[in-house]
Amino acid sequence: MSGVWIFKNGVVRLVENPGECNVRKMLVHVPSNDVVTSYAILERKLSSLGWERYYDDPSLLQYHKRSTVHLISLPIDFNKFKSIHMYDIVVKNRNEFEVRDMC
Repeated sequence: MSGVWIFKNGVVRLVENPGECNVRKMLVHVPSNDVVTSYAILERKLSSLGWERYYDDPSLLQYHKRSTVHLISLPIDFNKFKSIHMYDIVVKNRNEFEVRDMC
């Protein structure tokens, strides 16, 4: 293992290729290999899988699937859409979405 160990906010992690690229997490719709770059794209993908939008809380985007107890809650601003939200979507839609590292 080569790279640089970085200590930040009490956490130590290994950065294998420092300076090469800034790795960002991206949500990818697996069947189409489309990167989700907006909520409009995400909403189309989710609605095709049976998810319905809830309008109860104006500060969140929420989706519910009638056949399950699952609820997806997202920040209203796409710039605040983080990996934790992506993984929530992946877990609730197995084999449909993946989180990938992008430079």
